[in-house]
Amino acid sequence: MLAVFDKAVAKGPEALKNLDTDSAQFSAPKDGSFIKYFNSVQPDSVSLNFGSSGFIAYSSHKKNPLLPRLFSVVDDIFCLFQGHIENIAPLKQQYGLTKTANEVSVVIEAYRTLRDRGPYPANHVVRDINGKFAFILYDNTSKSVFAAVQDADGTVPFFWGMDSDNSLVLSDDEVVVKKACGKSFAPFPKGCFFTSSGGLRSFEFPQKELKATPWVDSLGEVCGSIFMVDEHSRKETGMPRVGSASNWSTQF
Repeated sequence: MLAVFDKAVAKGPEALKNLDTDSAQFSAPKDGSFIKYFNSVQPDSVSLNFGSSGFIAYSSHKKNPLLPRLFSVVDDIFCLFQGHIENIAPLKQQYGLTKTANEVSVVIEAYRTLRDRGPYPANHVVRDINGKFAFILYDNTSKSVFAAVQDADGTVPFFWGMDSDNSLVLSDDEVVVKKACGKSFAPFPKGCFFTSSGGLRSFEFPQKELKATPWVDSLGEVCGSIFMVDEHSRKETGMPRVGSASNWSTQF
């Protein structure tokens, strides 16, 4: 799975960038050759273009049956999901979904609840989803991105980076991200979530700040940064009261 968003839609952290900006090979949302490259390495892929905002692409090629890739769209909300949710039955009941609903349906409904009615922080909702997974959600109405990884033992691959125009690139394929971003990429931090309005945060330790550390890839090259919880930090987590008419993306 692959998602690319213009910096006006999703601004990645500056620490994700490597000083060697010339290593980035594409301006991913504007360069049609990048999606052609993805199609060449991921046969039978399907892509959806959101104009200047970016695009998403999905393929079932080389899909791990234990960590399946799923895709769904509901009311202009697009979601790519890989992995599995262990407590899916109670979550389906909590969100009023049918018994046949799958993991990606749960993520979309959780987001819709936060956006439209959520009186509590987003980290609570993500933390309550137990399992091993990574997801990318794009709300085309509000031009908002929501992504997260829950994977304690590192079995679900998920990477992110920034291309030559500072567009945000997310994928489960390290080679694809490196192709677009050069050295300006790293693994997406486990136990964290990213939103267009709130940036990167930890849902496991919401009262802690994240600190960036340079990441070295398997070839020994210094790339972007990985983000880890700063155990000595503490931040204010005052919770705004959100009315039903309020837009979740402006509150979190």
